[in-house]
Amino acid sequence: MGLFAFLKSKLGNSPSRKLRILLLGLDNAGKTTLLRGVAKEDISHTTPTLGFNIKTISSQGVQLNVWDIGGQKTIRPYWKQYFEKTDVLIYVIDSADSTRLEETGEELSRLLEEEKLSGIPLLVFANKQDLISAATAADIAEGLNLHTIRDRSWQISACSAMTGEGVEEGMDWVVQNAKSR
Repeated sequence: MGLFAFLKSKLGNSPSRKLRILLLGLDNAGKTTLLRGVAKEDISHTTPTLGFNIKTISSQGVQLNVWDIGGQKTIRPYWKQYFEKTDVLIYVIDSADSTRLEETGEELSRLLEEEKLSGIPLLVFANKQDLISAATAADIAEGLNLHTIRDRSWQISACSAMTGEGVEEGMDWVVQNAKSR
């Protein structure tokens, strides 16, 4: 079942049904490429996000409002400005960059401690699975101690923003686990 058919089956035809999704992760994790791919846009020339991108993806009366915020170290303190009314947090990790696993884990831990994100479902995209050096989603989950998360539903999905593999399955999980705030 495609993403939009799934959205319709789970959320109905209510034109007022909107999900606010916050898309975060370190710089160069592939957030913008992932978002552009979901929006069926050209991904061949993606540049680093220096502020934020907002995409509304609509179909059959359902809207996904996705906020893609830059992941550079200087921008991360401003992430908190976007927490309000978030339905789902998507955190993207570059699975091929083992040197930044500790840093990305620290940032994710800080996010999970934020009061405004308390209880919000979390999807971790283990991106760049198309690269030979990519760690598996299971290895990343273990390295980040995701199994210790008890205050929210969470999922880790192996994906490649470049090929699209695994992205739709992750987005299906997002819709299933979204909750109104």
